[in-house]
Amino acid sequence: MKQKFFPPFNDKQYIHADAVFATDRIIDILFLRFCPDWIQPNHITLFRIIATPPTLILLFDRHFEWGVPLFFLVAFTDALDGALARTRNKITVWGMMFDPLADKLLIVPAILILVFSNLPLYLAVGVAGVECLILFLAILWRQRGLVVRSNLWGKIKMILHVTAIMCILLTSWLSWPLLAFAQYILIASIACALISIVRRGI
Repeated sequence: MKQKFFPPFNDKQYIHADAVFATDRIIDILFLRFCPDWIQPNHITLFRIIATPPTLILLFDRHFEWGVPLFFLVAFTDALDGALARTRNKITVWGMMFDPLADKLLIVPAILILVFSNLPLYLAVGVAGVECLILFLAILWRQRGLVVRSNLWGKIKMILHVTAIMCILLTSWLSWPLLAFAQYILIASIACALISIVRRGI
């Protein structure tokens, strides 16, 4: 059956999780048990989309004392909404489409802001180029009625992206010598992204 290109935000036709990761269980124990029942994974994803522009503005203006904690919080919501969706079996088509998009809205501009000014140009172009390719393929796959969802390699890639960006931020903010480490992490993230594409994931 062909999917609607713009699925409803408040869709109650939940999809059963194929797998629940160990990290989901940990997040469930530490954080999700305090989460009110009315909060849905899509609400957290929407918060990430709304909170991304002010986060990027703070980083661009080098207000790291506010930008770094806010970036960490916004990036962490990716783990929260995914764990909530999988542990509570509240996966929706809207979430499968917009959760990865929310990640890219946060990560790609942050990469362009930070990597271009701190690391070799090929890394910024490589990361941004692969992310744009994933988004293009996801749109193409959905137009063909194929199921597009995040997979383990995509999650690892997201963790690597956030780790690399945090390393660059700590170097810029506190002068910690982490740029070389960030460079290797970004190379690994590109490899994970390519594997994710082969597995038709985002």
